[in-house]
Amino acid sequence: MAREFLLKGCNVTLSGRSDTLPETTRTELTPFEGKYIYIKCNVQDIASIKKLWDASIEKWGSIDIWINNAGQNAPHVFSWETGETYTENVIKTNILGMIYGSQVAAAEMLKQGYGAIYSMEGLGSNNMIQVKTILYGTSKCALTYFMKGLAKELKGTGVITGRLSPGMMLTDFITKTPDGEKSEVIEDEKFRKIFNILGDKPETVAKFFVPRILSNTKNGAQIEWLTNRKAAWRFMTAGLRKDKLI
Repeated sequence: MAREFLLKGCNVTLSGRSDTLPETTRTELTPFEGKYIYIKCNVQDIASIKKLWDASIEKWGSIDIWINNAGQNAPHVFSWETGETYTENVIKTNILGMIYGSQVAAAEMLKQGYGAIYSMEGLGSNNMIQVKTILYGTSKCALTYFMKGLAKELKGTGVITGRLSPGMMLTDFITKTPDGEKSEVIEDEKFRKIFNILGDKPETVAKFFVPRILSNTKNGAQIEWLTNRKAAWRFMTAGLRKDKLI
């Protein structure tokens, strides 16, 4: 998404827990030197999020769009088998981090008199229950509830909110465990079949999201990539698709 925003002429702040961007990302963004900055941020710490906001304001002067995109997964096991650290990280990142980010952005954007706050939905946002992923699903269900409520609280203020629904994307959440090991999920033949029908690369989804984020003026909007209609069409035409993601 950062690359797509830059291609649209936006100034962009990227953030993450690492001290610097990965080398591959810096190389990809070489044409945009001076148009983006990277700020280290741990969304579990509201003070860190405030520093992220302040650094962005110092660099750009104002912030039009804020996206809560940080996410944490847990091992693909039953909820009672999930360790305390994994459980805490899912809740603190996916729920608390999203709430902290929204609180900071809302408070500061209200001072500006304008702005848009988006959060990334996922499995659980539509109340779908999938065993061995219910901690993650719980966090995304909570995210959707919070963002719908935030839209009502901000009604008429000039600050809007939205939800980004990407569907199934080929990210580390799919290919790796939270510890960076190869995920057992992708070895499951049934999962691979479904993912190769419904899954997409993040770049594909970003090209869909960014122009719609930039043009959206509706408070409480849901920008949805993998709609039910699109999913149904993919199942109907699955036999014609030759490309496989995993």
